[in-house]
Amino acid sequence: MKIPTTLKHKPVIISEDYDQIDGRDIKSDAKGLSVGLAQWNDRGKIEVSAKIWRYTGEKWSRQSEEMPLHRVMDLAIFVCRTKQYFSEAYQFEKLYDENNPHIDRIALQGGAMDVAVCTDNSFLDEDIKIVAEILQKDDELLGERLRRLAAILKEMGY
Repeated sequence: MKIPTTLKHKPVIISEDYDQIDGRDIKSDAKGLSVGLAQWNDRGKIEVSAKIWRYTGEKWSRQSEEMPLHRVMDLAIFVCRTKQYFSEAYQFEKLYDENNPHIDRIALQGGAMDVAVCTDNSFLDEDIKIVAEILQKDDELLGERLRRLAAILKEMGY
């Protein structure tokens, strides 16, 4: 399916037919990815963004997501750190340390991204088990993407 070029986000680099590889969901409404000019650009303030294009079967969805590139990278860092945490979480009876829910503090841009278990979640003991099970079940799916990302980063000199 062709990504629209007449909407506010102006795609420059695209990946169409993303629904064919969107995880386990073979009926995905996420039809494409793009990097282009952000829809929220104002005069004199132009940003580049990444967008996931969703299509309901009748029209392009308002649930399509657009993020500045640095947030895409922050999300990738956050997901990687989360996956890394769960590979060791079995050490704790409840999959987290009740006395120290802090996981990491990742230095970024003169500040830091704190990563922690959400102890305010009243269903945490159940929900954390579900997340751990799904991450384990999807290990092959995620691992393939992480290996590809690692190879590209290495090619880029990182």
